[in-house]
Amino acid sequence: MSNNSMQNMKRVLVTGSSRGIGASIAAELAAAGYRVVTHSVTSGGTDLQFDIADRAAAKDAIERDIAANGPYYGIVLNAGVNRDSAFPAMENDDWDQVINTDLNGFYNVLKPAVMPMISARIKGRIIAISSVSGVAGNRGQVNYSAAKAGVIGAVKALAVELAKRGITVNAIAPGLVETEMVSSIDADALAEIKKAIPMRRFARPCEIASLVTYLLSDAAGYITRQVISVNGGMF
Repeated sequence: MSNNSMQNMKRVLVTGSSRGIGASIAAELAAAGYRVVTHSVTSGGTDLQFDIADRAAAKDAIERDIAANGPYYGIVLNAGVNRDSAFPAMENDDWDQVINTDLNGFYNVLKPAVMPMISARIKGRIIAISSVSGVAGNRGQVNYSAAKAGVIGAVKALAVELAKRGITVNAIAPGLVETEMVSSIDADALAEIKKAIPMRRFARPCEIASLVTYLLSDAAGYITRQVISVNGGMF
């Protein structure tokens, strides 16, 4: 059986896969032969539609998909939001929305998906997209930094729990990536940000996607509980 045929048997859920990093991840995994289960909040062009901050909706959608098509081999937790502002000016909703989506979403997506993976004895892969903000903190992103740092802590703890099952759990912490989110930033501000990056550029979505593809592979079966930074040498 060819590698692509074997990959086709492996279903991988990619949350937030309708655009940006998630779309690049989904496209690269599909090209590698995985059966990609796409997700977005509202897009009718994806397999699953639900808000990852809505625990009941996430549970219902994921359980229905698993019941119909079988458990996942891989789960890529990419969906998230940011609501940036200086902490003294931060509104309650800015804090709650980011924590509920970026941190609670980790639980809401994985809780209904992990036990079926264990029961099927799948030596699976869980990959969470964190951020440089979760590793080092960032001005104007106290909420986002808190959520993404929480994801890193959750990854490290879950990796220990699932290691004996042969399931790996890792985090990727990108710096700024060339997406729609970055394109909305003022050009002068972008120029200043690039000065702080030794490589003097932002990451390309494909550079995150290629790392996800590797971590899903058999070759990465002994890599777990790690936070891999992709930030052009910022630290």
